[in-house]
Amino acid sequence: MHTVVERELEIDLVLSPERSIPVPSRLSYRTADPYAVHIVFHVTSEAPVHWTFARELLVEGVFRPCGSGDVRVWPTRSDGRNVVCMALSSPDGAALLEAPEPAVSAWLERTLRVVAPGSEPERLGLDAALRDILDA
Repeated sequence: MHTVVERELEIDLVLSPERSIPVPSRLSYRTADPYAVHIVFHVTSEAPVHWTFARELLVEGVFRPCGSGDVRVWPTRSDGRNVVCMALSSPDGAALLEAPEPAVSAWLERTLRVVAPGSEPERLGLDAALRDILDA
């Protein structure tokens, strides 16, 4: 049986140093895909935007800058509150987002209780699949 850990929250899309807009978002973690986190932006719109990247990247990014390329994550303060910044880039464009650090950290803690770091391979069922192939 697989478990899904979700959290809906507003993440700010930073348009300029002075202006940002809240974006309804959903953080999702699935034990069937134990290495990844999924974020859906504009969850209430007709064309939500989906991003998937390593859970480890988000866990590390809560504490220190990390990532390169398409996804970079780092902690900072904005308007007196702790936030986790995510810089996402793709051929379709780029976005800078600020998520409330307490909400992200609490959600990540829930995912880590469901699948502890280092135990992800057990969730993939590779050993059982390999046995099935070899037994066939």
